Amino acid sequence: MDPRINPYAPGAGTLPPALAGRDDVIMRAEIALDRIRAGRPARSFIFYGLRGVGKTVLLNRIRLDADARGFTTVRLEAPESRSLPGLLAPSLRLLLLRLDRSEGARAGVERAWRALSGFVRGSKIKYGDIEVALDAEGERGLADSGDLELDLTDLLSAIGHAARERRGAVVLFLDELQYVAETELGALISALHQAAQEQLPITMIAAGLPQLLGRMGRAKSYAERLFEFVPIDRLPDEAARQALTLPAMRENVEFEPAAVDQILAETAGYPYFLQAWGKHCWDLAEPSRITAKDAAMATERALAELDASFFRVRFDRLTPKEKTYIRVMATLGPGPHRSGDIAEALGRPVSSVAPLRNSLIEKGMIYSPAHGDTAFTVPLFDAFMRRVVGPALPEEEEDDKSA
Repeated sequence: MDPRINPYAPGAGTLPPALAGRDDVIMRAEIALDRIRAGRPARSFIFYGLRGVGKTVLLNRIRLDADARGFTTVRLEAPESRSLPGLLAPSLRLLLLRLDRSEGARAGVERAWRALSGFVRGSKIKYGDIEVALDAEGERGLADSGDLELDLTDLLSAIGHAARERRGAVVLFLDELQYVAETELGALISALHQAAQEQLPITMIAAGLPQLLGRMGRAKSYAERLFEFVPIDRLPDEAARQALTLPAMRENVEFEPAAVDQILAETAGYPYFLQAWGKHCWDLAEPSRITAKDAAMATERALAELDASFFRVRFDRLTPKEKTYIRVMATLGPGPHRSGDIAEALGRPVSSVAPLRNSLIEKGMIYSPAHGDTAFTVPLFDAFMRRVVGPALPEEEEDDKSA
């Protein structure tokens, strides 16, 4: 069929043509944001889950809805190598520019500009990666102490008051939150906690890998009372079928039932993979019908594409020792696996491989679903390792033991 009208969207955070199975959480987020804008208490949301389950898609959809309903929003993605102030400062500048353009009193917005100016000056000394120029003069003693928790609390409070003055509300959408250092994460939680106590119309909706729960709990013990932690997982059977078949139906194209069953078995219901298989099925099929034969051919193409990009890019960023760890881990199956079993398969004591495990958790490759357990954050990654990379060679394992 014509690839120019292919309805499937296997991209990073790209909104799919049918966002199946997520209506409830979208509605709950909408209600929470409306309550916060009205000055009523509500917990905001933290989405957590594996790669490819649609966390970023949810953030983008909720943000689009919030924009349409008059909220002032900003979207950020936390990189591994940048400080939280370096991430926040340019985005908050854009946010204040939007507030500045809206109608209403100006005193609160002007004070927020002064708070941002003080925050930038104070953070430049400590973090050094702030890349934003401001014309506003600071206000002595406002967000300029160099203590991130105090300054960020002052800054978000000032922005919250400015939003209230403009009869609006501000929402920070922050993706990949697990990459924010725990001390900085604690400062962000504390600042949002103070804003919530003052019932200011400013909040955050964020997403991250499963290890985010532990990081936020360690950063501030009250995080679970401030946010609602929402697990985002693979789609249940009916929702997965809708995500796959509805886009085709809208174009008057039908899936054979056997084709749908085959794709669901291959993708395990993960939204990103459903889009990838749907795309290749569409490109391969004859007009109006996608057959089981098309699905089988799509599996070959989709796996080849995923192996070369989605999976390979994550494998290639690892050190040789980290690669050996996950190669051995993959031979044990999809997991979770006991850390002791992985160490035993490596032929090394658990204590000696703990630094490797911690490094892989920091890089977002694995996580601990329960104490002592280890699993991949990327669905189907073990199959990729066995299919493309293969097990660690004996001489590689020997090198790791002696290192």
